[in-house]
Amino acid sequence: MNENPKKQRTFVILKPDAIQRSLIGETIKRIERTGLKMVALKMIMATEDQCWKHYNKDEEWFLKKGQMVVDNRQKAGLPIEKEAVEYGRDIIGALVKFMTCGPIVPMIFEGNQAIAIVKKIVGGTEPTTSDVGTIRGDFTLDSYELSNLDQRAVRNLVHCSDLPEEAEREISIWFDKSETIAYRLIAEQILYDVNLDGYKE
Repeated sequence: MNENPKKQRTFVILKPDAIQRSLIGETIKRIERTGLKMVALKMIMATEDQCWKHYNKDEEWFLKKGQMVVDNRQKAGLPIEKEAVEYGRDIIGALVKFMTCGPIVPMIFEGNQAIAIVKKIVGGTEPTTSDVGTIRGDFTLDSYELSNLDQRAVRNLVHCSDLPEEAEREISIWFDKSETIAYRLIAEQILYDVNLDGYKE
């Protein structure tokens, strides 16, 4: 992993709902205007295998989340029809179904604090509680309550990495090294050069 903060990379996916609602350009614009540099981009149909690897959950996670589903169903007076671990798997299964229903746009952005910057722009996971000014806060109205009622994944437009090691792992699932491009943006001089030499005529 590259430790130079100017070279930190983050992974972003524009999900099928972002594509269907023509929000590709708007999302990229909001990220690019911070000064982060795009180093990879493509439009693809995701496979189920890629998605299961991407979400990377183990039996402990399935059991914990599934038990929460069981508890919620009991409180609501609904029948318990399967083991807790199966309810947990269903959570990721719903995400996989959503992510494979149409084209997605995976991307890699690079720059100082890329992970934190993109997370700030994207906003909180649940659209109804995301801040105004974020992508999720401005462009969608889904909620956990509605997605749970419909037994589907929440439609929140964008995935972004939370941690540097997570970004590296996710990038390796969706991109070959040959698909990323190393280049210099002219804007990097004003963003990163220490002495700011050479601007005056």
